Amino acid sequence: MRALTCTAFDEPETLTVTEQPTPGPGPGEVLIRVQAASVNYPDALMVQGKYQVRPPLPFTPGAEAAGTVEAVGEGVTHLTVGQRVAAFTGTGAFATHLIAPAAATLPLPDDLDLNVAATLPLAYGTAMHALIDRGQLKAGETLLVLGAAGGVGLAAVMIGKALGARVIAAASTPEKLDLARAHGADEVINYEGTDLKAAVAELTGKKGVDVILDPVGDRWAESAFRAIAWGGRYLVIGFAGGEIPRLPLNLPLLKGASIVGVFWGEYARRDPRGNARHLTQLASWVQSGTLKPEISRTYTLQEAPQAMRDLLERRVTGKVIVTP
Repeated sequence: MRALTCTAFDEPETLTVTEQPTPGPGPGEVLIRVQAASVNYPDALMVQGKYQVRPPLPFTPGAEAAGTVEAVGEGVTHLTVGQRVAAFTGTGAFATHLIAPAAATLPLPDDLDLNVAATLPLAYGTAMHALIDRGQLKAGETLLVLGAAGGVGLAAVMIGKALGARVIAAASTPEKLDLARAHGADEVINYEGTDLKAAVAELTGKKGVDVILDPVGDRWAESAFRAIAWGGRYLVIGFAGGEIPRLPLNLPLLKGASIVGVFWGEYARRDPRGNARHLTQLASWVQSGTLKPEISRTYTLQEAPQAMRDLLERRVTGKVIVTP
């Protein structure tokens, strides 16, 4: 098998493709031939040694993939050789073959595109868990999505609409806002050079927004939080903007609002059944056309370091995938 290999925590450009023995699955595991692996912000952070998880070196990055089962380990009864699946493994997906726990592997309908399926577990799973479990978003409420053209952001725009919310999408360029609107956003805000709080107040009649989904952080977090409604929920997803913000704690006090952490990977580990229900719903929405995942570019295995660089420098819209 061929795999992208990290031998030292450094920039993505230091990664190399190496030939390795194809592993066999152990008890409770499956071997997957990878067709597509989704590229996510944590992949690049992990390679740099900046993520909360630091895998032992050497390792292969890539958290999620879709493909076909080539072999099953002892005790695996719900998956069979030749079955089309998606899996979340945390690492290992940027390779031609992937060992995955059977419990973290989801059978896929025959008519679901594997490239699309590869994008569902992390980005769409995060948005689903955030909005339903952590944000308790209800039909008729207003949702503000920051970074609305990114992987998690665009997923949140579509899922928010599927849940019956009014969605305000915020992003940094007109092109990104056009993409968010094309995927269902009701209103859009360019937060570069705009008073985000004032713009939200104008769009909501000064009521504010019920739920804020923020994968960006940095300098936009406080102005977004100041636009929250009474009893609102601010969902902390990540910090793609660079800096981890420091919010004055008088703000949630004055608004009766909640700051809610969203760590999808740990949720998926602790509640695999709940996560499987979310992923099954996501696949159903894709099949029905309710969700239309945006794959803006595909990269070869050799180009995977460039994919991570593009993600770090915020040149990516929607999702990008590696096709080994």
